[in-house]
Amino acid sequence: MMHVSPARQRGVSLLGLLFWAVVIGMLALVAMKVLPTVNEYLTIRSAVNKVAQEGATSVPEIRAAFDRQKQIEYSIQSISGSDLIVTKENDRVVVSFAYDAEVKLFDPVYLVIKYSGRSE
Repeated sequence: MMHVSPARQRGVSLLGLLFWAVVIGMLALVAMKVLPTVNEYLTIRSAVNKVAQEGATSVPEIRAAFDRQKQIEYSIQSISGSDLIVTKENDRVVVSFAYDAEVKLFDPVYLVIKYSGRSE
């Protein structure tokens, strides 16, 4: 008489499933907290490009134009016109910016993201 062993079971155990649920949950939490800061950065970059292309030549004009743009774009909270760095390269106005965004993940843990950009 020949003894046949039962088929080997395959799949994820309960502990494995819980582990992956926690990992995916943490990644989703980080993504949900970081995406608003990315959206703000893209809005700031767009506003800076618009201000640089408007044709203002003095630093106060450029900063005032950015502050007007900030009033239109409600998502810009991290910087203001006074934070902009205005330079001139080859007779072209270049507006640049840099700021840090702090994202609170949970009570003692924060994620710091350094954003910087310049007009095209």
